[in-house]
Amino acid sequence: MIDLHLVEGGNPVIRSLDEATGDALARSEVVSAVRLGGGEWLITPATKVGVATVGEVTIWIRPKVAINRVMFLLGYAHKPGWLDDAVDMSGVTDLLPAMAHAFVDQAERALEVGLLQGYVEIDDSLTVLRGRLREQDQVRQRFGIAIPLLVRFDDHTVDIAENQLLRGATETLLRVPGVAITTRARLRRLRQVLADVTPPVRGTPLPRWAPNRLNERYHVALWLAELLLRDNAVDQIAGDVRLGGFLIDMAKVYEDFLTAALTEAFGRHGGWCRAQDRHYLDTDDEIVMKPDLVWYRDGIARAVVDAKYKAEKPAGFPDADLYQMFAYCTALELRDGHLVYAKGNADETAYEVRHAGVRIHAHTLDLAVRPTELLHRIDLLAERIAGTAEVSGARM
Repeated sequence: MIDLHLVEGGNPVIRSLDEATGDALARSEVVSAVRLGGGEWLITPATKVGVATVGEVTIWIRPKVAINRVMFLLGYAHKPGWLDDAVDMSGVTDLLPAMAHAFVDQAERALEVGLLQGYVEIDDSLTVLRGRLREQDQVRQRFGIAIPLLVRFDDHTVDIAENQLLRGATETLLRVPGVAITTRARLRRLRQVLADVTPPVRGTPLPRWAPNRLNERYHVALWLAELLLRDNAVDQIAGDVRLGGFLIDMAKVYEDFLTAALTEAFGRHGGWCRAQDRHYLDTDDEIVMKPDLVWYRDGIARAVVDAKYKAEKPAGFPDADLYQMFAYCTALELRDGHLVYAKGNADETAYEVRHAGVRIHAHTLDLAVRPTELLHRIDLLAERIAGTAEVSGARM
């Protein structure tokens, strides 16, 4: 078994791999894997963090920022205001073991007074009437035959959405690599407690729940469970090699966080925001564009923002990002466009586009600062963007 320890966006490593494993790794999109010859492969981490097993290779990818910052970014995007105090991530460096430990802690705390119960609507076929007769189904499916009766009734049970999510996350963590032995033992005990609960079917929408007074003790555990279940667990076959693990794309995490934080910040300046709003570059509406965030006021687009997590090139910001933002400004008739990067090796700047009357601003945010300071800086950024919109307005 080969263990690779990488840092998100960090230096590549060279390893000897068999052909099947190398090809599977290259197709997996976990990392970039390039064949060098002689059985050696150049393996380069990108923006995904977590742990994955590809054949006989286990890849550990640590985020550039501390785990507690990653959890803050994830949490803020989904608005769990209780996250910072509820989940202790101090002193840990690998994402999945930390999340597994946090989930078990929160799930055990939620269930220490017993499983939550609730009413669910059941469709069944019985010999006696219970609840309400499904008259149309009885005629259509049973051709009017009296027995068995097709009925619908409410059942008070532990097999409800909240418990199903906990069971699903438990099963996921028991299946993926990288979870500590002591945590696995606690997960197995948790699965026994949830034995009468149906786990979510993989590939189908997650069970839906709504926060209320009765399920308040579940809230943190449910947020972690949804995070573990929401398209982040990997379990598939790539050719003859099995791929498994748990990975989070930090570029998507950053985009979701910035969208949520700027939407809230722009709320203090009036109007409304739309994420991934659909626009067209051409007059025939064939070239689709979806900026990360567009701020509207008085029915007019006032600002366009795109989140950019990828590292800047050594000499500045990537040209492709500038071209993209210029297209957004052209389609939305805006004088100013805003790219917001996770802090890298370039200072904030603005570019005047020749002969176009368009200015493209490249801003940076330092994700390593304390959450309160980061949100304060985003408030200031929203204020600057709103001020630019007041001065320039839409292009004529």
